[in-house]
Amino acid sequence: MDQQIKILYVEDDLTLSFVTRDNLQLHGYSVDFAEDGIEGWNMFRDNKYDLCIFDVMLPRMDGYELAMKVRRQNREIPIIFLTARSTREDKIHGLRIGADDYITKPFSIEELVLKIEVFLRRTGLRKETDELAGTCIIGSFTFDMSNHTLSRQGVKKQLTHREAQLLAAFCRYPDTLIKRNELLMKIWGDDHYFASRSLDVFISRLRKYLKDDPALKIENVHNVGYRLVTTESHS
Repeated sequence: MDQQIKILYVEDDLTLSFVTRDNLQLHGYSVDFAEDGIEGWNMFRDNKYDLCIFDVMLPRMDGYELAMKVRRQNREIPIIFLTARSTREDKIHGLRIGADDYITKPFSIEELVLKIEVFLRRTGLRKETDELAGTCIIGSFTFDMSNHTLSRQGVKKQLTHREAQLLAAFCRYPDTLIKRNELLMKIWGDDHYFASRSLDVFISRLRKYLKDDPALKIENVHNVGYRLVTTESHS
């Protein structure tokens, strides 16, 4: 481990939580545990964490509300949902309120650890070549890739890690069609259904962030991929 990673884990199933905590600690993580959403929120406010793992069906405050509160305070920290609710609608809702990934119960510790490690590499807490470095001009916006901020006319927007990764891909290949499969494998690590729907949600977020510049457009080439273009480049 490059440093001890601190995880906030909120789960009301005490048997599952004991097994999960024990295994995460065996992998070298420091884990703070809460049994309900309010306790989890209080712990988040009072401590600094590198990653959050939330069950959805929590007493006193459910995981969705907890994630929204966390996301309002911290745009960058990775949030993973662990839940028995496996419908597509539940997963998409989780993404829309700010979660980064969703693991359906029952799950393997190996799967959870793998996802944690992927996020830690992307956030810079695991050493690897950092592709999120430097500054990119996108129309009237300035994208600070290192700090994950998007600025325009003095207004700064803090992006999540995954939002920054996706926007960085468009910066690296301006006015170029990027295949869906390439984006999914590069950013999500797979191209299954959930990752594909997740990509659609994140594209919608970027479109919302860029809408103040009418010259910018993220084009969707059906069943192929996406292209970030400026109207000037096609005039």
